[in-house]
Amino acid sequence: MRSRDGNNTFSLSICSIILFFSTALNADEYLISYRYMVKDATLHNESLLISKTMKKCAQTNNKKSNYFLILQNSASTDLRQIISNNSEKFIDYIHKLGLHVEHKETTVNSQNKSTTILTLKTTCFKVDFNDNFVRMAPLN
Repeated sequence: MRSRDGNNTFSLSICSIILFFSTALNADEYLISYRYMVKDATLHNESLLISKTMKKCAQTNNKKSNYFLILQNSASTDLRQIISNNSEKFIDYIHKLGLHVEHKETTVNSQNKSTTILTLKTTCFKVDFNDNFVRMAPLN
């Protein structure tokens, strides 16, 4: 379908969505959680937990499932390594999904101390491995 200005963007976006969901039907599901803590403007602790699901995740109909991420891959099926190789892109992606932010700041004897913890709650992702890329989309 053409839009009024003559572009085919609408039909291309519909085709890409249909293609994504048709290829994602046989994709694997992973539980992923991420947490990092910054103390006094210095990264103190960072953890990424990934595990393959033991049973199918319940798919909810939310707007977050429309956000999918494509990461570069070199024929690997190790999701932790793929995310590590594309860490900056993955961090930007989970910021868009929504992180829980906890911030504490104290002042003792004129010295400021602050702690900020950002957390991605455990989320089920549908992950499709291809030779050149990996597609990830949240299910809940």
